[in-house]
Amino acid sequence: MPKTSHDLVVEAKQAIREVSPEDARRLIQGGAVVLDVREPEEFAAGHLPGALHIPRGMLEFRLAGIPELNDPRRTIVVYCKTSGRAALATVVLQRMGVSHAVSLAGGFDAWAASGLPVDLPAPIDFE
Repeated sequence: MPKTSHDLVVEAKQAIREVSPEDARRLIQGGAVVLDVREPEEFAAGHLPGALHIPRGMLEFRLAGIPELNDPRRTIVVYCKTSGRAALATVVLQRMGVSHAVSLAGGFDAWAASGLPVDLPAPIDFE
């Protein structure tokens, strides 16, 4: 029987480490790289401070060209809106040899709901 996207996410979450927003904050404060795998319009609407942006569909193609994502000494905190795409991306990172990636449980929504900092676009000044 064919697998659904939900099935793939459930499998991915069994193969990776998820961290809470508070644990992610501590990892980031300790020097972890933050990777946003959402679509460009989602990223533009608000993202974690300092996040690198690579949409999920481009991750495999852009990974090698970003030194911060290939430093074996640094943890990578991967996130999306609610954690499905981040789980899939974290599995891909592991398959590509990046063993120090973790997924943000609940994604951007959980981070923002926890009251943690978010970079928002500057308001448009029509004056």
